[in-house]
Parts: sequence; C-alpha cells; structure tokens
Amino acid sequence: MTDELIRYETHDLVGIITMNRPEKLNALNQSLLEALADAFRRADEDPSTSVVILRAEGRSFCAGYDIGAVDPSRNSWRHDALRWHGHLTPQLAFEMMPWYMRKPVVASVQGHAVGGGCELAMYCDLTIAADNAMFGEPEVRFSNTGPGIVMPWIIGYKRARELLYFGDIIDAETALRYGMINKVVPLEQLQEQTLKYARRMTLISPEALAATKLSINRGADVAGFRNAMQAGLDVVAPLYAARTAAGVKFGELVKDQGLGAALKWRMAQFEQ
Repeated sequence: MTDELIRYETHDLVGIITMNRPEKLNALNQSLLEALADAFRRADEDPSTSVVILRAEGRSFCAGYDIGAVDPSRNSWRHDALRWHGHLTPQLAFEMMPWYMRKPVVASVQGHAVGGGCELAMYCDLTIAADNAMFGEPEVRFSNTGPGIVMPWIIGYKRARELLYFGDIIDAETALRYGMINKVVPLEQLQEQTLKYARRMTLISPEALAATKLSINRGADVAGFRNAMQAGLDVVAPLYAARTAAGVKFGELVKDQGLGAALKWRMAQFEQ
C-alpha cells in the first residue's frame, strides 16, 4: 500500500479508483476531495477502459466529510448563509462527478457509507455492497443536511423522507430492499465480486454504455434532476448558518470534550 490518498490502476478494461485514507475511514478532507476529483477525470478520459470502480481501503468506504478537520477560520463566518452556500457548492459539484462521467461507475462499499459517503455512493451508477455495509445520512441530527439531496431520486420519497428526517443508518440488506444498492456479497468477496461485475459490463461496447448512460441522465435532467440538486443546495445552505438548540449543544460538546463525545451524546438520544 502506498501513502497516496488516491490510487488509480487498470485491470483489463476496468479503471479502479481507490480511496486510501483508512485511518480516518476515508473521510473527505480537502486533499482527498481534490485528489478524488482528479482521479474521476483521469478515469473518464482513460482510453484503455470503459467501466470505472470506486472503492476504498480499510474498514469503511467513506465516513462522509471530515468534520474533525474543520478550518478554524470558518468560525468567522459561522452564521453567514452566503459563505456557506459558496462552501457547499463545490462539494455538490464534486459528489455529482460520477453521475455525469461518460463511463459507468460502480461503487464497491464496505463498512460505513454515511453522510457525504452515502451521497457519493448513490451518485455512482451501480453499487455492490459487502454484507457489513451501513448507509445513511445522520448529519440532520446535528442540524445539517448534505449538499446533495439525491436520495429521493434513488429510493423514492417515503423511504428517503424517513431516512433523511431521522438520520437513521440502514444495513446492506435493507439498502438492497430499498433499491439503494444493486447487490450484497460477503465482505471477503467484495473486491473479487465487484471486479467480476464490472468486467461483465465491459463486454458491452464502450459506445453503447456511454450512450445508454447519457440517455438515462438526459431523461433525469428533463425530469428536473439537475435543478433539484441545485435547489436542494440553495435551501439547505442557510441551515448551516442557522442557530439551533441541537447545533449549539453539539458545538459546545465538540469544543469542551471533543468530536467523539459530541457524537456519542447525540446518537444516544436516538437509541431510547
């Protein structure tokens, strides 16, 4: 294993992008985000492949945005909705990259895929999950909501509302039943089965894959997908600047006792 945040390799006609920040559960800090965006562009432009896999080293696929690595200067605009909108806009553009890549992208998920990590997996064309995978967007419990409100488009409004309103985490079998993912495999077979799945797709001509993906995406855009993503961002950005009781208490605990204690306090309230 190298020390690079992102590795890119090819296997036959498959490009494989690997997030490599396992000690932080591949949480997205600015460096990882930028490296992953570069990898998406490289994989999409690689003439030797027609399908892309997005995977991760370590126990988890992605634990979302790294809220433990927040720039202290952010406190100066903590309640500035316009600054938050400007901050979240590139995050949304990044998350949507797999959706608008020319090639199909297969997410290969183990462990946590939560917050921005859950959104990133949903923006991929297809998802193979290990039997220990967990999905959800718990940030609503801390008075935040992810920049990409894509879940209703993937699993429908009723189930998306439940998950987004409560911030609950679901297991792989539930995610499969909801239509959030395509397949569940044993953890020890995840890498092998994902590659097998992607290689089967490479039997289709690259032109046919690209045209089919573009047709699906154009149809989604006609139905309002792209506008819905932007509208969602416009609505939730001011929430980050809002002063809420739960958000204030959470922030105080982070400052006094650390992020782990704050997370434990809030999660315990939902276990009763």
